[in-house]
Amino acid sequence: MLESLEKMLAKGMDNAMLRFGLGKGYLDAGDATRAAEHLRRCVEQDSGYSAAWKLLGKALQAEGDLAGARDAWNQGLQAAEAKGDKQAFKEMTVFLRKLERQTPAQ
Repeated sequence: MLESLEKMLAKGMDNAMLRFGLGKGYLDAGDATRAAEHLRRCVEQDSGYSAAWKLLGKALQAEGDLAGARDAWNQGLQAAEAKGDKQAFKEMTVFLRKLERQTPAQ
């Protein structure tokens, strides 16, 4: 799947949905760095894509960028609230609570 998505990107197809698919694919494959790259591009193209913010936070957390994960999830909460995406809002709230228990904000 990743190979065909990368080919689409190489052919000039670049949109939020494609970047989300690449980000999710790389995150599922354990490559948080590449996942974060694609998910950042996804939210640049569509800042209201709450599912992308959620996965970006997970990718950044996996990289050890806890402040970045916190920022992504906070932005994701705003996007989810604006869109009425209650499930993503709930999930990111839980992720943030867990993160705060591990590393309080500075």
